[in-house]
Amino acid sequence: MTKPMIVDCPTCGTAVEWVAGNTFRPFCSDRCKLIDLGAWASEEHKIPVSPDAEDDLFSDDLSPRIH
Repeated sequence: MTKPMIVDCPTCGTAVEWVAGNTFRPFCSDRCKLIDLGAWASEEHKIPVSPDAEDDLFSDDLSPRIH
């Protein structure tokens, strides 16, 4: 039998077994999961994008959408 992979909880750093029975993985607890969710909601965590990405996405060069 193989040993389960051990990862660090992204919030507190506690060692966590990566097994199907751990419903909070990769977090160690529901508390750490909610702390991380709150950080995303308050924009403490962000996915980096180039400053012009939003301008390109919402450019007037796009044809109007027909419903």
